[in-house]
Amino acid sequence: MKFTALALCLTALAMPAQANKIFVSNERGNTVTVVDSDTWEPITEFPAGNRPRGITMSPDGKLLYVCASDDDLVRVFDTETFEELYTLPSGPDPELFVLHPSGNPLYIANEDDNLVTVVDTESHTVLAEVPVGVEPEGMGISPDTRWVVNTSETTNMAHFIDTSDYAIKHNILVDQRPRYAQFTADGSKLFVTSEIGGTVSVIDMTGEAPELVHKIGFEVAGLQPEWLQPVGAKVTSDGKTLFVALGPANRVAAVDVETFEIKEYILVGQRVWQLDFTPDEKYLITTNGNSNDITVIDVETLEAVRSIQVGQQPWGVVVAPE
Repeated sequence: MKFTALALCLTALAMPAQANKIFVSNERGNTVTVVDSDTWEPITEFPAGNRPRGITMSPDGKLLYVCASDDDLVRVFDTETFEELYTLPSGPDPELFVLHPSGNPLYIANEDDNLVTVVDTESHTVLAEVPVGVEPEGMGISPDTRWVVNTSETTNMAHFIDTSDYAIKHNILVDQRPRYAQFTADGSKLFVTSEIGGTVSVIDMTGEAPELVHKIGFEVAGLQPEWLQPVGAKVTSDGKTLFVALGPANRVAAVDVETFEIKEYILVGQRVWQLDFTPDEKYLITTNGNSNDITVIDVETLEAVRSIQVGQQPWGVVVAPE
């Protein structure tokens, strides 16, 4: 018995840490692909409604939320069984959303009716509908949860919604077709990508009101400027490096957050769209819509180290927490 117990302990110690699941929404395939981050192999693919795009996860990693854009609702799945559990209400054409760090509520950008819908994830009811600009898309929440930020593609604005009363308190004009809003972990900066404008707006959050302080531009030898289309973005938890997906440029820019200089342009798949880190931030995962794959970037070396085929037109990605 002692030998058996010892053997079991040694076996457990020798086993690698449990791999994280990577969930990828396939916009054209109407599925979600699940990838094992230990073997880097697809585990399964399951139906996720019509035109799945935005994708996120509950803080405990048990629930997967998917914007089923053409179904005008959010589908919720069990991350272990991949079974659809229920749906959440939404306005027309939900595209992106952001979940409160507590897991409730969910803030949804509804592209077709110019609203941000606030949904209670426990009662499955709509708490509020906030009128914003034309074609709302990007959604971000400040680390202190005071602000939810929506970007409206046609109005070219970032709208700052107070989470205490769901009223817009500030509007900041950015460049054309803003796509994504990403805060630093300390909440001091907000980055807003502008797809057609070709820039990332840097908004200082330390004053009495948000203030636009800088715009990051991009330039790659041999590429036309109109190919450099910033869309998804993620910043490391130490606040040092911002990663920006550049769409049809097939590259991810690594930006020094202190100087706003470009550290590296990393070649990935075709039409890179969204990004997410593994929990240890050792790797960054990108979705590449036109090559139907995801790229794995080594965050330390700023090199693409692996490509994995997924479903048709991968759009969003989220990695399960540890």
